[in-house]
Amino acid sequence: MTASERMIRIDDVELCVERKGRGEPVLCLTALGHDAHDFDPLADLLADRFEFVRVEWPGHGRSGPDTKPVSAARYAELLDRLVPALNLENPVVIGNSIGGAAGLIYASSHPVRGLVLCNSGGLVEFSPEVARFCRLFARFFAAGERRAFWYGPLFALYYRMVLPTRQAAAQRRRIVAAGYRLAPLLRQGWASFGRPEAYLGPLAESLDVPVWVSWARRDKIIPLDRCRPTIARFRHGRLSTFDAGHSAFLEQPEAFAREFVVFADDLAASPRLRVATS
Repeated sequence: MTASERMIRIDDVELCVERKGRGEPVLCLTALGHDAHDFDPLADLLADRFEFVRVEWPGHGRSGPDTKPVSAARYAELLDRLVPALNLENPVVIGNSIGGAAGLIYASSHPVRGLVLCNSGGLVEFSPEVARFCRLFARFFAAGERRAFWYGPLFALYYRMVLPTRQAAAQRRRIVAAGYRLAPLLRQGWASFGRPEAYLGPLAESLDVPVWVSWARRDKIIPLDRCRPTIARFRHGRLSTFDAGHSAFLEQPEAFAREFVVFADDLAASPRLRVATS
């Protein structure tokens, strides 16, 4: 089954949206620096049952640049207008990293059938330690923005840690090849992660939506143990872990697909959950 691509202008940003499959819509939101290819394996496995609607953030993939800096709040703001433009009603949302944080913000004020958070941002409580950690990464990516000669090799090593599995090798190569181009976006994003408002714990507690937290347990950047207190605040939450680095749907697609189908079937079967997302 082939994918269709559409460019949609939202708030003076040309966003590329790729759709593949048929059936219940699944809105796919990527990590910072990633693109629609992240969801290729999952779409290949489940395109006969779901329509995967894959958004490429500003400056990523085929999308145009933004005039506003990167943050989960900015991406959620774009979703406010993008989702109606796509004629999506009550989609299931899968969000990875900053995409998870943007999906959580979006789901807090819009109807969704369910929310899948994959190593999501926004779940580690703010502290001076977190702020220092984020500033360190922002400085690293600022070096790439300056085109420091050593940035390219170190960025490649960094992505060996982020996406360590064989299944992610092709996507890892694409991201590494774009390392210098992505550096300004990564610098802006990491600067935003270190601000108090990046913590989404209060939204997690108030969210009356079924949530499946799918965690790649080899993640060195967002450790699961630091996120467990916030995950426990979800009213209708469940947690699964996978042998992956940051994006289980990309790195362990067969195992992820099996559990995603279970989650989707539960959404369809439970009247209580249908009411919660209406």
